[in-house]
Amino acid sequence: MSATLGTLLHELQPDWKIVAFERLSDVAQESSNPWNNAGTGHAALCELNYMPQQKGAPLDPAKAVSINEQFQQSRQFWSSLVDRGVLDEPSTFINATPHMTFVRGEKDVAYLKDRYEVLKKQPLFDGIEYSEDSRVINTWAPLLMQQRRKGEPFAATRVPAGTDVDFGALTHQLFDHLTSSGVALRTNHEVRSLKKQKDGWLVKYRTTVGRTPNEIKARFVFVGAGGWALKLLQRSGIPEIKGYGVFPIGGQFLKTSDPKIVAQHKAKVYSQASVGAPPMSVPHLDTRVVDGEASLMFGPFATFSPKFLKNGSMLDLVTQVRPHNLWPMLRVAFANPDLITYLVGELLKNHGKKVDSLRTFMPTAKDEDWTLINAGQRAQVMKKDAKKGGVLQFGTEVVAAADGSIAGLLGASPGASTAVPIMLDLLKKCFPEQYPGWEPELRELIPTFGKSLNTDAALAEKSTAATAATLGINE
Repeated sequence: MSATLGTLLHELQPDWKIVAFERLSDVAQESSNPWNNAGTGHAALCELNYMPQQKGAPLDPAKAVSINEQFQQSRQFWSSLVDRGVLDEPSTFINATPHMTFVRGEKDVAYLKDRYEVLKKQPLFDGIEYSEDSRVINTWAPLLMQQRRKGEPFAATRVPAGTDVDFGALTHQLFDHLTSSGVALRTNHEVRSLKKQKDGWLVKYRTTVGRTPNEIKARFVFVGAGGWALKLLQRSGIPEIKGYGVFPIGGQFLKTSDPKIVAQHKAKVYSQASVGAPPMSVPHLDTRVVDGEASLMFGPFATFSPKFLKNGSMLDLVTQVRPHNLWPMLRVAFANPDLITYLVGELLKNHGKKVDSLRTFMPTAKDEDWTLINAGQRAQVMKKDAKKGGVLQFGTEVVAAADGSIAGLLGASPGASTAVPIMLDLLKKCFPEQYPGWEPELRELIPTFGKSLNTDAALAEKSTAATAATLGINE
């Protein structure tokens, strides 16, 4: 997020001075690290939680279409940066990887077929395929079908135009360009406080080695600190952060780099979440390409730590509590017993039980072929709600001061995939005077800026084909 915002501002206003602070020794070591996330270019092609089934109501594609529209903006932005030489060879950060959904059982098969019938009419989902035929699905993803129990109802959808994204490589390349263009990146520097001034903010920080204190003045501050964004926004004292809290959920993935196994699966295959599981915990078997090497990952399996970041503090969960957010957080706890049950169940799973879960996707999976890796911490948003007192929100949310002088990002998925439209909204909100003058340049960076692709089939086809050609992700 910070790399995206910094790049946008630098392209739009190259005369502005930008300074970025990173408390670790390098950028992209938390949620943007390729092994701390699934690398899915979230376009709602396979993620069922963007199109939930509501009792007694027809399936509504609006959320899925919205997520896809947002990802297309990110693709266009990256494509423009490739053309401008800001980003390296596209295969270093994005690769074509079909997106699939695989379900079992009559109820889920019926739902998936209904979803397919709705989505195939949407221009941005052109090319989606559906099958209940094991022979067809075997050609898409052989590992799903080997030794599959006969008579079991199952179905799958497939969109060849999906992608796998290395957000760590992307973040590094964006910051490499920024620093080569005069932007200051101060690693091993931790921001400690934010104090409002008449003309902006006094940012106090210290080095993580030696604890040397210092300060800097800034007219605008963006807090892109992952789970710690809440803590820093609370320290800023802006009233807009009142009522917010976060609940940390960690994750693990099973991983294999065995070339014989990896060669049999090139797809990101999502399924339905377990009862009580948050949307970010939907099980999926993914192709990952990191540093040119392909691997497979399956998960996530939820873990628990009171830390808001992998490199956070054990006191994070407690020290976030304020009089204004205590009741919303308690209401969330009371209203989500299924989530607590799910987390406890996940924590009790050993390696063998986790491979058992994998076998629902890949019946031939062997314990010894897979190792567990720890993924990133996700800080899910808890906030006030007029009716319920407090709600647990899945997704991302920008919290900004009324005067636009400070903003921060809370939440998780789809996150990085939709970083560009999220940051465009932030620019419009925080820089209302400059934004109209920036629009011509934004249209250069994002050719369909301000337009809806899904309502114009010809434009959607032209735009997606153009970015696919530039990014080398043609089918």
